[in-house]
Amino acid sequence: MSDNLLEISNLKMHFPIMGGVMLRQKGAVKAVDDVSLFIKHGETLGLVGESGCGKSTLGKCAVRLHAPTSGTINFDGQDISRAGAKTLRSTRQDLQMIFQDPAESLDPRLSVRAIIEEAFAIHKMGTRSERNQWIAELLDRVGLPKKAIDKFSFEFSGGQRQRIGIARAIALKPKLIVADEPVSALDVSVQSQVLNLMLELQRDMGLSYLFIAHDLAVVKHISDRVAVMYLGKIVEVADADTIYKDPKHAYTKALLSAIPEPDPSLKNNRVTLDGEIPSPINPPKGSAFGHRIEHKRYDETIGMDLSLVEIEKDHWVAADPCCLSDEDYKKCLTLS
Repeated sequence: MSDNLLEISNLKMHFPIMGGVMLRQKGAVKAVDDVSLFIKHGETLGLVGESGCGKSTLGKCAVRLHAPTSGTINFDGQDISRAGAKTLRSTRQDLQMIFQDPAESLDPRLSVRAIIEEAFAIHKMGTRSERNQWIAELLDRVGLPKKAIDKFSFEFSGGQRQRIGIARAIALKPKLIVADEPVSALDVSVQSQVLNLMLELQRDMGLSYLFIAHDLAVVKHISDRVAVMYLGKIVEVADADTIYKDPKHAYTKALLSAIPEPDPSLKNNRVTLDGEIPSPINPPKGSAFGHRIEHKRYDETIGMDLSLVEIEKDHWVAADPCCLSDEDYKKCLTLS
Protein backbone atom coordinates (compact mmCIF):
# COMPACT_ATOMS: atom_id res chain seq x y z
CA MET A 1 0.00 0.00 0.00
CA SER A 2 1.28 3.47 -0.89
CA ASP A 3 2.09 5.88 1.94
CA ASN A 4 0.10 8.50 0.05
CA LEU A 5 -3.66 8.62 0.46
CA LEU A 6 -4.15 11.47 -2.03
CA GLU A 7 -1.93 12.26 -5.01
CA ILE A 8 -2.67 15.24 -7.24
CA SER A 9 -0.57 15.56 -10.39
CA ASN A 10 -0.36 18.50 -12.81
CA LEU A 11 -3.89 19.60 -11.91
CA LYS A 12 -5.47 22.47 -13.79
CA MET A 13 -8.89 24.02 -13.16
CA HIS A 14 -9.71 26.70 -15.72
CA PHE A 15 -13.17 28.26 -15.67
CA PRO A 16 -14.31 29.43 -19.12
CA ILE A 17 -15.35 33.04 -19.69
CA MET A 18 -18.21 33.24 -22.16
CA GLY A 19 -19.15 36.36 -24.09
CA GLY A 20 -20.42 37.80 -27.32
CA VAL A 21 -23.70 37.29 -29.14
CA MET A 22 -23.02 33.57 -29.62
CA LEU A 23 -21.73 33.14 -26.04
CA ARG A 24 -18.42 31.74 -27.18
CA GLN A 25 -15.48 31.23 -24.88
CA LYS A 26 -13.23 34.26 -24.99
CA GLY A 27 -10.95 33.45 -22.09
CA ALA A 28 -10.54 31.46 -18.89
CA VAL A 29 -9.94 32.03 -15.20
CA LYS A 30 -6.89 29.91 -14.38
CA ALA A 31 -7.83 29.24 -10.77
CA VAL A 32 -5.53 26.21 -10.41
CA ASP A 33 -2.66 25.97 -12.84
CA ASP A 34 -0.47 22.85 -12.88
CA VAL A 35 -0.49 21.85 -9.20
CA SER A 36 1.02 18.64 -7.84
CA LEU A 37 0.91 17.55 -4.19
CA PHE A 38 0.28 14.52 -1.98
CA ILE A 39 -1.16 13.74 1.44
CA LYS A 40 -0.06 10.72 3.46
CA HIS A 41 -2.28 8.48 5.56
CA GLY A 42 -2.97 10.18 8.90
CA GLU A 43 -1.27 13.43 7.85
CA THR A 44 -2.44 17.04 7.82
CA LEU A 45 -1.30 19.14 4.88
CA GLY A 46 -1.88 22.85 5.42
CA LEU A 47 -2.60 24.84 2.26
CA VAL A 48 -2.05 28.58 2.66
CA GLY A 49 -2.15 31.69 0.52
CA GLU A 50 -4.01 34.95 0.00
CA SER A 51 -7.71 35.07 -0.88
CA GLY A 52 -8.21 34.33 -4.56
CA CYS A 53 -5.06 32.23 -4.98
CA GLY A 54 -7.03 29.06 -5.79
CA LYS A 55 -6.94 27.22 -2.43
CA SER A 56 -10.68 26.52 -2.17
CA THR A 57 -10.90 25.56 -5.85
CA LEU A 58 -8.10 23.04 -5.35
CA GLY A 59 -9.92 21.61 -2.33
CA LYS A 60 -13.17 21.28 -4.26
CA CYS A 61 -11.31 19.56 -7.08
CA ALA A 62 -9.81 17.11 -4.56
CA VAL A 63 -13.30 15.96 -3.52
CA ARG A 64 -14.49 16.24 -7.14
CA LEU A 65 -17.02 19.00 -6.58
CA HIS A 66 -15.26 20.39 -9.66
CA ALA A 67 -14.24 18.21 -12.59
CA PRO A 68 -10.66 19.35 -13.36
CA THR A 69 -9.71 20.74 -16.74
CA SER A 70 -6.69 18.43 -16.84
CA GLY A 71 -4.38 16.49 -14.55
CA THR A 72 -5.03 13.53 -12.27
CA ILE A 73 -6.47 13.04 -8.79
CA ASN A 74 -5.55 9.67 -7.31
CA PHE A 75 -7.37 8.86 -4.09
CA ASP A 76 -6.52 5.70 -2.16
CA GLY A 77 -5.10 4.06 -5.28
CA GLN A 78 -7.98 5.03 -7.58
CA ASP A 79 -7.96 7.71 -10.26
CA ILE A 80 -11.09 9.80 -9.67
CA SER A 81 -10.21 12.62 -12.08
CA ARG A 82 -12.84 11.57 -14.61
CA ALA A 83 -14.88 9.21 -12.44
CA GLY A 84 -18.63 9.06 -13.01
CA ALA A 85 -21.40 9.60 -10.49
CA LYS A 86 -21.61 5.93 -9.47
CA THR A 87 -17.89 5.69 -8.66
CA LEU A 88 -17.87 9.03 -6.89
CA ARG A 89 -20.80 8.07 -4.68
CA SER A 90 -18.89 5.13 -3.21
CA THR A 91 -15.64 7.12 -3.02
CA ARG A 92 -17.24 9.96 -1.08
CA GLN A 93 -17.79 7.69 1.90
CA ASP A 94 -14.03 8.04 2.37
CA LEU A 95 -13.71 11.62 1.14
CA GLN A 96 -15.60 14.40 2.91
CA MET A 97 -15.49 18.18 3.29
CA ILE A 98 -15.94 20.78 6.04
CA PHE A 99 -16.97 24.15 4.64
CA GLN A 100 -15.90 27.63 5.68
CA ASP A 101 -19.26 29.11 6.71
CA PRO A 102 -21.47 26.68 8.65
CA ALA A 103 -24.40 29.10 8.41
CA GLU A 104 -24.33 28.71 4.62
CA SER A 105 -23.40 25.01 4.40
CA LEU A 106 -26.15 23.74 6.74
CA ASP A 107 -29.72 23.79 5.41
CA PRO A 108 -31.75 25.95 7.85
CA ARG A 109 -34.93 24.08 6.88
CA LEU A 110 -33.60 20.77 8.21
CA SER A 111 -33.14 19.61 11.78
CA VAL A 112 -29.74 18.44 12.96
CA ARG A 113 -31.08 14.90 12.80
CA ALA A 114 -32.02 15.30 9.13
CA ILE A 115 -28.73 17.01 8.22
CA ILE A 116 -26.59 14.18 9.57
CA GLU A 117 -28.99 11.37 8.65
CA GLU A 118 -28.86 12.39 4.98
CA ALA A 119 -25.41 10.80 4.62
CA PHE A 120 -26.69 7.47 5.95
CA ALA A 121 -29.80 7.65 3.75
CA ILE A 122 -27.81 8.33 0.56
CA HIS A 123 -25.57 5.33 1.20
CA LYS A 124 -28.48 3.15 2.44
CA MET A 125 -26.90 2.51 5.83
CA GLY A 126 -28.77 1.29 8.91
CA THR A 127 -32.36 1.27 10.11
CA ARG A 128 -34.07 4.39 11.45
CA SER A 129 -33.32 3.24 15.00
CA GLU A 130 -29.66 2.60 14.23
CA ARG A 131 -29.32 5.98 12.52
CA ASN A 132 -30.76 7.77 15.55
CA GLN A 133 -28.23 6.02 17.75
CA TRP A 134 -25.35 6.88 15.40
CA ILE A 135 -26.42 10.54 15.25
CA ALA A 136 -26.62 10.76 19.05
CA GLU A 137 -23.10 9.27 19.28
CA LEU A 138 -21.78 11.71 16.68
CA LEU A 139 -23.23 14.70 18.52
CA ASP A 140 -21.65 13.51 21.75
CA ARG A 141 -18.34 13.02 19.96
CA VAL A 142 -18.24 16.62 18.72
CA GLY A 143 -19.34 18.04 22.07
CA LEU A 144 -23.02 18.79 21.48
CA PRO A 145 -25.87 17.77 23.82
CA LYS A 146 -28.38 15.07 22.84
CA LYS A 147 -31.21 17.62 22.81
CA ALA A 148 -29.54 19.28 19.82
CA ILE A 149 -30.78 16.48 17.58
CA ASP A 150 -34.21 18.02 16.96
CA LYS A 151 -33.13 21.65 16.73
CA PHE A 152 -32.34 23.62 13.58
CA SER A 153 -28.94 25.01 12.64
CA PHE A 154 -29.99 28.66 13.08
CA GLU A 155 -30.62 27.96 16.77
CA PHE A 156 -26.90 27.44 17.40
CA SER A 157 -23.84 29.66 17.69
CA GLY A 158 -21.20 29.69 14.95
CA GLY A 159 -18.93 27.29 16.82
CA GLN A 160 -21.80 24.89 17.50
CA ARG A 161 -22.86 25.01 13.85
CA GLN A 162 -19.35 24.10 12.78
CA ARG A 163 -19.46 21.15 15.19
CA ILE A 164 -22.59 19.99 13.37
CA GLY A 165 -20.70 20.31 10.09
CA ILE A 166 -17.85 18.24 11.53
CA ALA A 167 -20.31 15.60 12.77
CA ARG A 168 -21.75 15.39 9.25
CA ALA A 169 -18.25 15.08 7.76
CA ILE A 170 -17.17 12.20 10.05
CA ALA A 171 -20.51 10.36 9.94
CA LEU A 172 -19.35 7.87 7.30
CA LYS A 173 -15.91 7.40 8.90
CA PRO A 174 -13.93 8.92 6.02
CA LYS A 175 -10.21 8.61 5.38
CA LEU A 176 -9.66 12.19 4.18
CA ILE A 177 -11.42 15.44 5.06
CA VAL A 178 -10.88 18.63 3.09
CA ALA A 179 -11.37 21.46 5.59
CA ASP A 180 -11.88 24.74 3.74
CA GLU A 181 -11.04 27.50 6.25
CA PRO A 182 -13.13 25.74 8.92
CA VAL A 183 -12.40 28.25 11.70
CA SER A 184 -12.04 31.55 9.85
CA ALA A 185 -15.72 32.48 10.46
CA LEU A 186 -15.47 31.75 14.20
CA ASP A 187 -14.47 33.87 17.19
CA VAL A 188 -10.82 33.46 18.20
CA SER A 189 -11.84 31.92 21.53
CA VAL A 190 -13.83 29.24 19.69
CA GLN A 191 -11.22 28.55 17.01
CA SER A 192 -8.88 26.70 19.36
CA GLN A 193 -11.73 24.51 20.62
CA VAL A 194 -12.66 23.46 17.09
CA LEU A 195 -9.01 22.89 16.11
CA ASN A 196 -8.43 20.74 19.18
CA LEU A 197 -11.58 18.76 18.34
CA MET A 198 -10.24 18.13 14.83
CA LEU A 199 -6.90 16.96 16.23
CA GLU A 200 -8.67 14.66 18.67
CA LEU A 201 -10.79 13.15 15.89
CA GLN A 202 -7.70 12.68 13.74
CA ARG A 203 -5.97 10.80 16.54
CA ASP A 204 -8.98 8.60 17.30
CA MET A 205 -10.11 7.92 13.71
CA GLY A 206 -6.83 8.01 11.80
CA LEU A 207 -8.05 10.88 9.61
CA SER A 208 -6.03 12.77 7.03
CA TYR A 209 -6.73 16.48 6.46
CA LEU A 210 -6.22 18.94 3.67
CA PHE A 211 -6.47 22.04 5.85
CA ILE A 212 -7.04 25.21 3.83
CA ALA A 213 -6.45 28.56 5.53
CA HIS A 214 -4.94 32.01 5.17
CA ASP A 215 -4.03 32.30 8.85
CA LEU A 216 -0.56 30.82 9.20
CA ALA A 217 -0.74 30.79 12.99
CA VAL A 218 -3.72 28.43 12.77
CA VAL A 219 -2.00 26.28 10.14
CA LYS A 220 1.08 25.93 12.32
CA HIS A 221 -1.06 24.57 15.16
CA ILE A 222 -2.58 21.73 13.17
CA SER A 223 -0.36 20.88 10.15
CA ASP A 224 2.39 18.33 9.63
CA ARG A 225 3.43 19.85 6.30
CA VAL A 226 2.57 23.17 4.67
CA ALA A 227 2.09 24.03 0.98
CA VAL A 228 2.15 27.71 -0.02
CA MET A 229 0.02 28.70 -3.01
CA TYR A 230 0.22 31.83 -5.13
CA LEU A 231 -1.93 32.63 -8.17
CA GLY A 232 -2.92 29.04 -8.85
CA LYS A 233 0.51 27.48 -8.30
CA ILE A 234 2.35 25.87 -5.39
CA VAL A 235 5.53 27.84 -4.70
CA GLU A 236 6.89 26.08 -1.60
CA VAL A 237 6.25 22.86 0.33
CA ALA A 238 7.95 21.61 3.50
CA ASP A 239 7.20 20.28 6.95
CA ALA A 240 5.61 22.87 9.21
CA ASP A 241 8.68 23.49 11.39
CA THR A 242 10.90 24.08 8.35
CA ILE A 243 8.46 26.49 6.70
CA TYR A 244 8.24 28.61 9.84
CA LYS A 245 11.94 28.51 10.74
CA ASP A 246 13.61 28.57 7.31
CA PRO A 247 11.29 29.76 4.51
CA LYS A 248 12.96 30.08 1.11
CA HIS A 249 10.41 31.76 -1.17
CA ALA A 250 9.89 35.52 -0.87
CA TYR A 251 6.11 35.11 -0.82
CA THR A 252 6.29 32.62 2.06
CA LYS A 253 8.47 35.07 3.98
CA ALA A 254 5.92 37.84 3.40
CA LEU A 255 3.05 35.66 4.66
CA LEU A 256 4.98 34.66 7.77
CA SER A 257 5.83 38.27 8.55
CA ALA A 258 2.10 39.02 8.70
CA ILE A 259 1.58 36.73 11.72
CA PRO A 260 0.78 39.02 14.69
CA GLU A 261 3.42 39.18 17.42
CA PRO A 262 1.69 38.61 20.80
CA ASP A 263 4.46 40.38 22.71
CA PRO A 264 4.13 44.14 22.03
CA SER A 265 7.70 44.74 23.21
CA LEU A 266 9.06 42.68 20.30
CA LYS A 267 9.42 44.25 16.88
CA ASN A 268 7.63 42.50 14.03
CA ASN A 269 9.67 42.83 10.84
CA ARG A 270 6.66 43.04 8.59
CA VAL A 271 7.34 42.58 4.87
CA THR A 272 5.19 45.02 2.92
CA LEU A 273 4.24 43.79 -0.54
CA ASP A 274 4.12 46.38 -3.30
CA GLY A 275 2.10 46.05 -6.48
CA GLU A 276 -1.17 44.28 -7.22
CA ILE A 277 -1.93 40.57 -7.42
CA PRO A 278 -1.96 39.64 -11.13
CA SER A 279 -5.25 38.52 -12.67
CA PRO A 280 -5.81 34.74 -13.01
CA ILE A 281 -7.54 35.57 -16.31
CA ASN A 282 -4.31 36.87 -17.81
CA PRO A 283 -1.46 35.70 -15.55
CA PRO A 284 2.11 36.86 -16.20
CA LYS A 285 4.17 34.82 -18.65
CA GLY A 286 7.04 34.69 -16.17
CA SER A 287 7.28 34.74 -12.39
CA ALA A 288 3.88 35.80 -11.04
CA PHE A 289 5.33 37.09 -7.79
CA GLY A 290 8.28 38.68 -9.55
CA HIS A 291 5.83 40.52 -11.80
CA ARG A 292 3.92 41.79 -8.76
CA ILE A 293 6.98 43.23 -7.05
CA GLU A 294 8.50 44.40 -10.34
CA HIS A 295 11.67 42.44 -9.75
CA LYS A 296 14.66 43.35 -11.92
CA ARG A 297 15.07 39.72 -13.04
CA TYR A 298 11.43 39.24 -14.08
CA ASP A 299 12.11 39.39 -17.84
CA GLU A 300 14.50 36.45 -17.71
CA THR A 301 11.81 34.28 -16.09
CA ILE A 302 9.52 34.54 -19.13
CA GLY A 303 9.37 31.06 -20.61
CA MET A 304 11.57 29.69 -17.81
CA ASP A 305 10.77 26.43 -16.00
CA LEU A 306 9.73 27.58 -12.52
CA SER A 307 8.68 24.16 -11.24
CA LEU A 308 9.46 22.95 -7.72
CA VAL A 309 12.95 21.76 -6.85
CA GLU A 310 13.87 19.79 -3.71
CA ILE A 311 16.35 22.31 -2.33
CA GLU A 312 16.73 20.32 0.91
CA LYS A 313 15.33 16.98 1.99
CA ASP A 314 11.52 17.15 1.79
CA HIS A 315 11.71 20.92 1.23
CA TRP A 316 10.51 21.96 -2.23
CA VAL A 317 10.55 25.46 -3.65
CA ALA A 318 9.92 27.06 -7.04
CA ALA A 319 13.22 27.68 -8.82
CA ASP A 320 12.51 31.37 -9.32
CA PRO A 321 15.33 33.95 -9.38
CA CYS A 322 12.87 36.71 -8.43
CA CYS A 323 11.86 34.98 -5.21
CA LEU A 324 14.96 33.23 -3.87
CA SER A 325 18.24 34.45 -2.48
CA ASP A 326 21.12 34.23 -4.94
CA GLU A 327 22.58 31.36 -2.95
CA ASP A 328 19.33 29.37 -2.91
CA TYR A 329 18.69 29.98 -6.61
CA LYS A 330 22.17 28.76 -7.55
CA LYS A 331 21.55 25.68 -5.42
CA CYS A 332 18.26 25.05 -7.27
CA LEU A 333 20.07 25.27 -10.61
CA THR A 334 22.52 22.56 -9.56
CA LEU A 335 19.68 20.31 -8.36
CA SER A 336 17.21 20.73 -11.24
